[in-house]
Amino acid sequence: MVRLTLGATLLVAAFGASSAFAGHDTLKPKSYDSLGKCVKAALTKHDGKIVKVEYKSENKAGVYEFDVQTPDGKAWDIECDVKTSKIIEIEEEVKADDAKFVALAKVSEADAKATALAAHPGTVVEIEYELEPDGKASYEFDILEADGEEIKVEVDATTGKIVEVSYENYQIGEE
Repeated sequence: MVRLTLGATLLVAAFGASSAFAGHDTLKPKSYDSLGKCVKAALTKHDGKIVKVEYKSENKAGVYEFDVQTPDGKAWDIECDVKTSKIIEIEEEVKADDAKFVALAKVSEADAKATALAAHPGTVVEIEYELEPDGKASYEFDILEADGEEIKVEVDATTGKIVEVSYENYQIGEE
C-alpha cells in the first residue's frame, strides 16, 4: 500500500478543514474530477468531517471510501464508485461493545478473524465493527499480506462468511 504524503495531506486538510465541511455545497467539481464529485456525493449523504479517504479496488473497479465523522458523534464509511461518482454503500462504524452490534453478532471476533486470515494470510493491522445498510453487522479486517499489500476482508458477524474483499491502493488521513 502506498501512503501519500504532503500533497495528499493537504488535499484531505482542504476537504476536512471544518467539522461541517463549510461550503461543500459550493464545491463544483469538473467533469474529469471523480474525487471532487465523490466528496460532494458522500457529504450529501452524511454531512460532517472527512477524516480518511481510501482508494481501493473491489472486483477490479475503483472505489473511494470516505470515513466521515458527523456532528452527532457517529462515524460513517461511505463508498463511491470512481467511474460513476455514485454512492454504492454506506455503513455505520460502531464500537465493539455497541448494543446493536453485540445483539446481531453470533460469530466471535476471534472466529471471524480466523476466517479472514485463513483466506488471506497476513497480519491484522485494523479491525472495524460495522452496521450494514441491510441491518446486518460485520467485522472488517485490514490485513497486511507478506507482499506488503493491504487487503480489507469483511466477515458477516452473523454467519461468519466472507462477504467482501478489496485491495487498498492508498489511504490519506487518520487510521
